[in-house]
Order: sequence, then structure tokens, then C-alpha cells
Amino acid sequence: MNKNKSKLSFSLVLMLPIVLFLWMGLSYFWSIDPSRTINAIPKEITLLIIPLSFSFFLISKSQKQTSIRIYSFAMVFFVVYYLVRAIIRYAITQDSKVFFYHGENDDDYGLVPKLLNAIHFSVFVAIAFFYFFTQEVKTKLNIGLSLLLFGFIVLLSSKNIILVLIILIAIYLLFYSKIANKMRLRNLIVLLTILGLALSFGKIKERFEAEFQQNTAKSLSHNVVKRSVQSVHNISIYEAWNNKKFYPNAFFPGTAFRVYQARLFFEFLEEEPIFWKGFGLNASLVKIEEKGKKYDVFLGDEKTEGYQMKNFHNQYIQNFAELGVIGFVLLILILGLNLKNAFKSKDFIHIAFAILMISLFLTESFLWRQRGMVFFALFYCLFNHKDALIPLKSKS
Repeated sequence: MNKNKSKLSFSLVLMLPIVLFLWMGLSYFWSIDPSRTINAIPKEITLLIIPLSFSFFLISKSQKQTSIRIYSFAMVFFVVYYLVRAIIRYAITQDSKVFFYHGENDDDYGLVPKLLNAIHFSVFVAIAFFYFFTQEVKTKLNIGLSLLLFGFIVLLSSKNIILVLIILIAIYLLFYSKIANKMRLRNLIVLLTILGLALSFGKIKERFEAEFQQNTAKSLSHNVVKRSVQSVHNISIYEAWNNKKFYPNAFFPGTAFRVYQARLFFEFLEEEPIFWKGFGLNASLVKIEEKGKKYDVFLGDEKTEGYQMKNFHNQYIQNFAELGVIGFVLLILILGLNLKNAFKSKDFIHIAFAILMISLFLTESFLWRQRGMVFFALFYCLFNHKDALIPLKSKS
């Protein structure tokens, strides 16, 4: 990192996260649960510290690449560690669940610990994957590590991340790789994709209708509560949005639960004065718990946390519900500017990061977790720093 200091930048790229943090802090004064808000503010302080740190230093393109390279090899180390851990556990238990997703709080026999979260870790690994996958010189090491990381993401079983990963790989091959230009692979892949979609449209439509209408345990996104043997009914998306009453032994598949949470948000928007300022940072849980009791969802037992104790699992809704339309707009501006700069830079790792964040925020309140906030703030600033610095002119 260049130690030559520049003036503190007030450009939009670094100011937006800082303004969002300040708005989070101000929400304490109107929060419906001040104690939760004051406890949550320190977790979000990286939105202030990291952009301020980046605004004081110049970082060259080579330094940025070196940082991403070190990060990517570090992720390879963690992937190998968790695979070895899974193999050892399988040798002891003969239970294949050690190779998939994450464990539970009372049963840590997933591929990664519950605290780490398989969906979040999928994103961490995905950035490293694209570092190796997009290298112009395809060495055996790059190819091998790309396959290793891709396989690990598949084992983590986050459908959303896997789908986005495949789409990003296709975009890279179609528009950014040298092979596509040299062999005219683009037209061939586009044609095959169109044919594939045309042939499978009926099945895609049938799968969506099944998830929307029927009582199925299958889900487009992961479940947030472990299914109990006492569960006798799988809530569909339609029921999650329309039922006036549920019951403690009803089970919400992941997608249905997120629809239920979105329904609660729109009800809050009608019933509570939250449009401009929201409930306050991390304060919506009080209202979610009230709704959970009203709708008679599963409230938990000695082993499993109830649905009423879960956040919105959607960063856009989380921002709007707790920080109002101002917090929501700030988030959209941050993501929009990040995406714009990604395509402008033609750096595919930056493009992958931008698209992954946009899609991840649809199913996870990623920034309400400290590891999520640190990850996002670091990469956001690393990729966008060149638009936020005022270079010093060398003295003659």
C-alpha cells in the first residue's frame, strides 16, 4: 500500500458506506428496541473504518491484484482444511452429511460449521474461484484449483450461489475469454442455451408452479429451521403469502419462509410508521416475534430456534424495515455504483463480486453479520478505490 497520503476523499464511492453507517447510528434515537440497536452498531463500524482507511492511501493495480491473489490462496487453504476435516469425520461416523452444507448448533456435522454459514462461505470461495478461473495463462495449478473450489461450492449446496456461479461462468466464456473470440464459441453457446431453454421451458414452468402451489419440502433456497419429525405439513409459497393462520407443526421450506418474511414487511409498511426511518437498526425482531405469535408459526423448542426469531433473510427488506426508505436507497446506490464501476473496469472478478452481492442480498441479510459486513466493505473498497482517491501530484 502506498504510504503517500492523499486528501480525505469525499467522492460518492467511499462516502455512501460512511453515510449508511451514520444513518444506522442515528437510528438509535428512534429505535423501538434501543438496546438491540446500540449493540448492533459496533458490528457495522467497518462501514466507517474501512472506507476511511482506503481514502487515505493510494493502491496500485498490482497491489490490488496481489491482495486478491493472497486472499484466493488463503481460501484454498480453508477449503482443503474443511475437506480433510470432512474426510476424517466420515471415516469415524460413516455419515455422508459431513460433506454437505453446514451443521446445526447442536450437531456440527456439516461441511462447515453453522457459525460460518455455508451460503456465506460459498460467496467467499466464489471470489477465489474466479481469480483462478479467469487467469489468462491456464496452468495446471490454476485449472486444478478452479475445479477444487467449484466442487467445494457445489458441496456447500447453496442453490442460489451455484446458479449465479454458473451464469457468471457462462458470461465470462461468452464475452470475456479469449477462447470465445478465437473459436466463435459465443454464437454456439448462445444457440445451445436458447435451444435448451426452449426444450426445458415446460419443465421449468412446472417446477415453479409446484413450488408456488403445492405442499412440497423442496425449495429454491435453503431452510432456516431444521425440519422436525413432528412437522406434518410443508407450507407452499402461496400459503406463506395468503394463510391467515399457520400451526406449530407446519414447516416452511426456505423459499416459502422468505416469502412469509416479505409478507410481514409489507404488513409492517401498512401498519407502522416506518417508511422514512424504519424500526431502527436490528430492532425489527420485536415486531417479527409479535407476528410469529399472531400467525401461530413454530416458536421453537429446547433444540431448535423458532421462525419468529429469524431476521428477514433479505438485505433489501432488512434495510427498508429497519432504516426506512433512506437506508434502502443508500444500499441500492452502493450496489449500483459498484456494478457500474465493475463493468467500466472490465475486471471480471469485480463483475462477479458485484453480481454475487446483488443476488445474495435477495436471500440473506448478509450485512447484518459482522463477517458479511467486513467482507463486503473490504472488497467494495478494494475494487472501487481508484474512483475514490485524489492522487497527489508529485513535487517538481
